[in-house]
Amino acid sequence: MTEARIAAIDVGNDSLKALFGKLEVEFNIPNVIARDVADRPIIGIEELDNQEPTEGIHIRLHSPTLKENNSIYRVGNLATKSGNSTELDPGSNKSEEDQTIVMLLSALALDAARDENKGIFKRSNNVIEATYTLGTGLPLREVKEGKDVGYRSQLLGSVHQVEFLVTPKYQGLKVNIKFDEVKVYPEGFAAFINLVMDNNLNVTNKELIDKRILIQDIGGLSTDVAVIRDRKVDDDKAQGFNLGVSESLDAIREEIFSRHGVELDSRLDVVEIITKKNDRNHIMVKGSRTSVHDIVDRILLELAKKQYRHLRNVWQRNSQSEICYFIGGGSIVLKEYLKALNNSLDGYNIDFFEDEKESVWMMANAYYKLISDFARKNRQVKPREDKLVKTK
Repeated sequence: MTEARIAAIDVGNDSLKALFGKLEVEFNIPNVIARDVADRPIIGIEELDNQEPTEGIHIRLHSPTLKENNSIYRVGNLATKSGNSTELDPGSNKSEEDQTIVMLLSALALDAARDENKGIFKRSNNVIEATYTLGTGLPLREVKEGKDVGYRSQLLGSVHQVEFLVTPKYQGLKVNIKFDEVKVYPEGFAAFINLVMDNNLNVTNKELIDKRILIQDIGGLSTDVAVIRDRKVDDDKAQGFNLGVSESLDAIREEIFSRHGVELDSRLDVVEIITKKNDRNHIMVKGSRTSVHDIVDRILLELAKKQYRHLRNVWQRNSQSEICYFIGGGSIVLKEYLKALNNSLDGYNIDFFEDEKESVWMMANAYYKLISDFARKNRQVKPREDKLVKTK
């Protein structure tokens, strides 16, 4: 009865994006956790099961991969409402943080517990045995430092248990998670795959496959610049920087609180304010619509200048590059500032994704394409001869 289910998970610095199965399920969960107690108080316990599980993720985690094992957490939206919530700190390594594992296992358990998966995973006495084929990724800098090896082996070599505590619909369920395979992809390579291929790894963007491309992925805590030549990432030229948008989002949040007394729950709240279609850069203060445009502009322009310097330095060392694609959640936040700087300064050939969801979900989509292709080959299905890449 038990079979491995495909999971593609991008544990982004601001939020986790996850795709499962045959793309019938997706989660987007704020990357926020908070330590908690087993019996969290809630108003209207009888209404708990009318809520969505993702709105009230409350779990106990057992995993040998964690530095603090057997701990209880609020995760995602529920954690943003806690006074002791944590988000990833600048300078941290995603592969070495408990928070990355907490987010990853939470998403897998949410999928495994769905009623639709009762025919896939064995259930007995409220215990679910779930096996996944996982595709995920790490920043180029961490992969170049070899941190992907330990990260993969920790996940692959253990059984991890997620126990749902006061969580809508899943309260009392335990999910034992193991992996039949874990693939950890460098994020720059994954971005290239997503640019040029469909879900079956067939080439769809032929005009790009032989170009020399830069991909600047601006995340919450770091920025990766991948140099693509001969259809692969040039490992020697690829660079990672400890510069993301999180510190700037925190600075905006702190200044809004200092100046207006308005407390925002998370970085994701700040992103929504500065990217929403209507009333962008406005908040409500005591019921009145109030502009925070000056705060946002000053802080984000300074960050955009730093990002542009990285672009200039990398392009100078790769002078035959033909285009740079800006991707990731940070590129959405900084797009207009980077365009303005480029127009007034060097005039490089740069591009952004007008579809903001495509940019935010690019890594998860790429991991899905790669891990699905691996799973097909592993089932001894004859691979197509016109594949561009071979996954190990």
